[in-house]
Amino acid sequence: MAEQAPRSGARSEAEPSEDRKGSTSGSALLQQPLGLFQAYGIEIEYAIVDAATLDVRPLADALIEAECGEVAGDAVRGAMTWSNELARHVIELKTSEPEPTLRGLASRFAAEVRHIESLLAPHGARLMPSGMHPWMDPAREFALWPHGDRAIYEAFDRIFDCRGHGWANLQSMHLNLPFDGDAEFGALHAASRALLPLLPALSASSPFQEGRHEGLLDARLEVYRWNAARVPSVTGAVVPEPVFTRAGYQALLEGIYADLAPLDPEGTLREEWVNARGCIARFDRSAIEIRVLDAQECPSADLAIAAAVSAVLRALCAEPRHAALRALDTRRLAGVLHETIRRGEAARIEAPELLGALGLPSAACTAREAWARLIERHVAGDALHAEHLPNLGLLLEEGCLARRILDRVGSSPSRHALRDAYAELCDCLRDNRMFRAKG
Repeated sequence: MAEQAPRSGARSEAEPSEDRKGSTSGSALLQQPLGLFQAYGIEIEYAIVDAATLDVRPLADALIEAECGEVAGDAVRGAMTWSNELARHVIELKTSEPEPTLRGLASRFAAEVRHIESLLAPHGARLMPSGMHPWMDPAREFALWPHGDRAIYEAFDRIFDCRGHGWANLQSMHLNLPFDGDAEFGALHAASRALLPLLPALSASSPFQEGRHEGLLDARLEVYRWNAARVPSVTGAVVPEPVFTRAGYQALLEGIYADLAPLDPEGTLREEWVNARGCIARFDRSAIEIRVLDAQECPSADLAIAAAVSAVLRALCAEPRHAALRALDTRRLAGVLHETIRRGEAARIEAPELLGALGLPSAACTAREAWARLIERHVAGDALHAEHLPNLGLLLEEGCLARRILDRVGSSPSRHALRDAYAELCDCLRDNRMFRAKG
């Protein structure tokens, strides 16, 4: 979807106040601001595809109508919510409210997947995971969401033309983490922008675009980098600038709004969610939303990555290296991100200042080696994350999902081979199991 688009309906993030639509929650958890790592919000996007051909099917509105009895932006199902996205073939699953722990969330997402598939079956459709549909032609197959907040989506389409992969063909997992006040925001933003360049090494899952592999393991992030090129300040370098106060961040947003104003005179997009950096501050809900993670083959894989990322960020926020984290240069971080977009876990990290700020030896290493050390130090000994260790072990052993897909089908597969691999990925999503390179 267009990652800039607003999150409608039920609130999946750590959000202590009214959201953009003015809805409120009775949860006691939301009656006061949430501090660092007191709660988590997870959002995962999936493509709706034809069960036989695996071509995209614009059925998100029909799916929500089947659940709710009417077309709406959301289907609220207790602790879980489904939401529309910019493209009608994409559906988002999310936690309805902030969750105090990640434990057990994978099984809850998996149950929602099974229920959705039961509603899609009469349409001859199912869900497909991963960061991009591998052969979708957005110029021909894209359908814009025509209901509810369509004025927002129409504004994006008018300004940026959404008939491209960077808008029409991308699925991500968002991790939302709360903060309370400037000190916590500054610590969390510094840690998030430092770790962000290493995230595709774990999560890259989009090696094919229009049936071709063009040397990138995270094609979703590559097209995402350029989807707002008409107004470059909207996305920036994807890695956010070193801004650590609300006042400083507001100044950054005002710059984006000013650049958009000639193209958006009504101010339809003058909201903090228009900022498309790889992690953004949502002061309306006192949370940072991390957006660079590709959707994985199953909820267990997504939640394992969320657990690893949140555990490392928690450690970085607690350790006395804040000055080193804040001093990291945005362009240098962006250079590391470009390498992990291209090579995933095999990317060579030659950035001693970054490695040192993360508490790692400063000598050059692969992104896989960096993550192995971070997971051993911050995740492996935490009983809260025990359920995720086998999946993290597979990621370290066989590589990110994009690597496993390429190892299965090669870099120039036939459409038949590609379809077989992605049919198995759909089965992995249905069964909540990992995809193995050797089958």
